[in-house]
Amino acid sequence: MELNELVKIRRSCRRYIDAQVKEEDVKEIIECARLAASWKNSQTGRYYVALSEEAKKAVYEALPDFNRRSSANAAYIVASFKKGLSGGIGEGKMSEEGDLWGAYDLGLQNSYLMLKASELGYDTLIMGLRDVEALRTYFAIPEDEIIMPVIAIGKRENELKLGARKQLDEILKIR
Repeated sequence: MELNELVKIRRSCRRYIDAQVKEEDVKEIIECARLAASWKNSQTGRYYVALSEEAKKAVYEALPDFNRRSSANAAYIVASFKKGLSGGIGEGKMSEEGDLWGAYDLGLQNSYLMLKASELGYDTLIMGLRDVEALRTYFAIPEDEIIMPVIAIGKRENELKLGARKQLDEILKIR
């Protein structure tokens, strides 16, 4: 499938059918994500995947009610990045943005992740509100990682529509 087609079909899904996400597909999705560019090739992204019923329940319980409703029946991917590596400019110094570069790099990886999931027939939802400490405890995520989104992944229940987009002249300035 062409990239433009993937971008057009990928939408945030908020209703999933009860369908198993295959471990081999998750590995292929994360393999694609890890190919994304990162600051000085630091590759700080990390993923913790909930496929078993026990793990899915643990992540589900770490979400607020509205995210629980939006992600019921999905599997979950918890994305994090290692602190203090992206943004380093040498001699222990960081760029003025510091660890924001780690979040940027992880966002690039997650874009690849979502597009690969779409290519394999899965739908996704990025969720930013979550109980970080519950996730850290359940997955034994080290303290030197910043936990970012929980990504629901599964098969959609209904058709997804593209929401309104700004016009190109609203977001692009060329001189």
